[in-house]
Amino acid sequence: MMKNKNILLYCVFLFGFAQLSYAQQVLLPDFTTLVEKTGAAVVNITARQNAKELKSLQQPSRPSTPFDRFFGIPQNPRNPQYPQGRDSVSGGSGFIISADGYILTNRHVIYGADEITVKLVDKREYVAELIGEDEASDIAVLKVDAENLPTLKIGDTKKLKIGEWVMAIGSPLSFEHSVTKGIISAMGRSLGRQQYIPYIQTDVPINRGNSGGPLINMDAEVIGINTLILSNTGGYMGLSFSIPIDVAMNVVEQLKDSGSVKRGLLGVIIQPISQKLADVLSLDRPSGALVTSVNKDSAADKAGIQVQDVIVKFNGYDVETSSSLPPLVGSVQPGTKVKINIIRDGQSQIIKAVLGGLDGADAIAAGSVSTSSKLDIGFEVANLSEDAKEQLEVDAGVIVKKISNRDVQRAGLQINDVIIKIGKTSVKNVSQFKKQLNKLEENEPIVLLVKQAGVNRFIVIERS
Repeated sequence: MMKNKNILLYCVFLFGFAQLSYAQQVLLPDFTTLVEKTGAAVVNITARQNAKELKSLQQPSRPSTPFDRFFGIPQNPRNPQYPQGRDSVSGGSGFIISADGYILTNRHVIYGADEITVKLVDKREYVAELIGEDEASDIAVLKVDAENLPTLKIGDTKKLKIGEWVMAIGSPLSFEHSVTKGIISAMGRSLGRQQYIPYIQTDVPINRGNSGGPLINMDAEVIGINTLILSNTGGYMGLSFSIPIDVAMNVVEQLKDSGSVKRGLLGVIIQPISQKLADVLSLDRPSGALVTSVNKDSAADKAGIQVQDVIVKFNGYDVETSSSLPPLVGSVQPGTKVKINIIRDGQSQIIKAVLGGLDGADAIAAGSVSTSSKLDIGFEVANLSEDAKEQLEVDAGVIVKKISNRDVQRAGLQINDVIIKIGKTSVKNVSQFKKQLNKLEENEPIVLLVKQAGVNRFIVIERS
């Protein structure tokens, strides 16, 4: 009896395992077919810099970015020198976008190289010509002298959905044509100084050497360029970022045509909108880009855009967050007439502007201050001396000298911030500051426009 029972349990186990195996086959996509369709168009790139040209790893023309961490470049390099007589060799990935030899990769993969070599999956090697590079997007276009090369089909990033499967092919740590997979984790990510790139975030394992390789969807289309990871260790930690292919191809066409990239310039400084700001501005929800400063004689200034306007749509595209506006503006050519939807004083308006062009230090308070104001608001302000105004590059305002309330700190106000406005009213001195403050209701939030570290931003301080 016991023996029969054991046999029955064994059969149930096998049946359950078979069901699980079948379910896994049904749920998981077929990456083997995907690799067969796309792998031949992915290339390995070797960048060589001659020893006599190796002066320093430091690149003063390029600001520190997340790429530095990805490639192990120190945040504050001290001009390290290579041993005399030795060439520098680095590597990365790329992919073929036209049968006549045009190849797309990241700029930092080939930056400063004297010779660029491209190796195909069939081991053929070519010396590549650099057609053009764009620092702002970290994109470079190469060309090899070959014909009838395999290519990748260009996908449509507008159709991407969070959670869909994607695949990466590249040369992580010099292991050529390695394949990894994952899902799209988020869209439109903004990363530091790379404000013109709405990155695709994935959990695809990516490491050094993957950079420049393709991110591929399940239709065998390239939808991004694998560019960087964010990590505390220098290796993969689940946060991988890719440049959307539509952004890349816009750059590619300009580099092929003229060797440079032109971007539209609106001429505003913006910030995200919190729930508190949304309430103060009478917005339905915290979305859009809040204008904190308008550059004089810029496209925005000429069109009539004002501080405290909320940009909710640019040229037909929704502006959900402040980080989504720069890529939209940058994708439009200078001189183009655009339509901008804003909310001003709770009312929707449409403004038309002609974009200008974009060519490819923190302020610290100093000098004497006087007339300190000790108001029961959790912070103290003082008038600015003429020397302080000159150093801070402001015409008027009051400077924050002391903060005694944690809620004020949490709101974002900092010592040495210059308060320019309360609500929509400019303040030139402590007396005007007090006057405007006294006009507020007892528990009404204090809305401040401040200059903080050289940049204007709005801060909302709740009172109870």
